[in-house]
Amino acid sequence: MKTRTSGTPFQENVWAALRTIPYGEVRSYKDIAVQIGNEKACRAVGGANNKNPLLLLNPCHRVVGADGSPVGFACGVEIKEKLLLLERTNGREDGTEII
Repeated sequence: MKTRTSGTPFQENVWAALRTIPYGEVRSYKDIAVQIGNEKACRAVGGANNKNPLLLLNPCHRVVGADGSPVGFACGVEIKEKLLLLERTNGREDGTEII
């Protein structure tokens, strides 16, 4: 799907990297920084995520802290946790995770 956003070149690179994270999986801020070729830009990746205008199309909720914790999300960490759970369980009502 083609989208139009108006970010800086750095932000656009981050948002493109977000679109490569498969449904149900997560990556760390460092993983994204490495993927875009700037391994020291972890905090800047977080800043780009914060400016993401298309939260579900550029799935910034799939980016977590180095320890796997669901840190930072424009809609709140509680919503981020719910989105990640939804993806891990594929919406199953009993909450069983997909293996």
